[in-house]
Amino acid sequence: MCASHPFPAPGPKADLEEGAVLTPRFGPDGLVTCVTTEAETGELLMVAHMNAEALAKTIETGEAWYWSRSRSELWHKGATSGQIQTVVEMRVDCDQDALWLKVKVAGDSGCCHTGRRSCFYRKVETGKDGARLTFA
Repeated sequence: MCASHPFPAPGPKADLEEGAVLTPRFGPDGLVTCVTTEAETGELLMVAHMNAEALAKTIETGEAWYWSRSRSELWHKGATSGQIQTVVEMRVDCDQDALWLKVKVAGDSGCCHTGRRSCFYRKVETGKDGARLTFA
């Protein structure tokens, strides 16, 4: 176990890809990317980041915790909005540097700080004139 967090250090590639031990590969900033979807519908809700403490709290409580890069603080999703994300399933990618949470959202079932259900409410339209955003 690493002194700074409760997770073992990543081992050889074979252990990362085929092993049964969670050994997340946190980046140089101490974060791992986390994709969050709605458990029943599969709707993409948000992409956020977790540090070791956020990941440990998520595992311990069964509710989503993240690291806010903009506020530089631990963030219990829904603590102030009531949009608590209860984890139904958690997955880790092949090299353990990204997580996927499938959640049930409480409260008004929203997720985005703009008041929308998903943070992905705009579509990027591409073409010869470049890219522009439209509302999906």
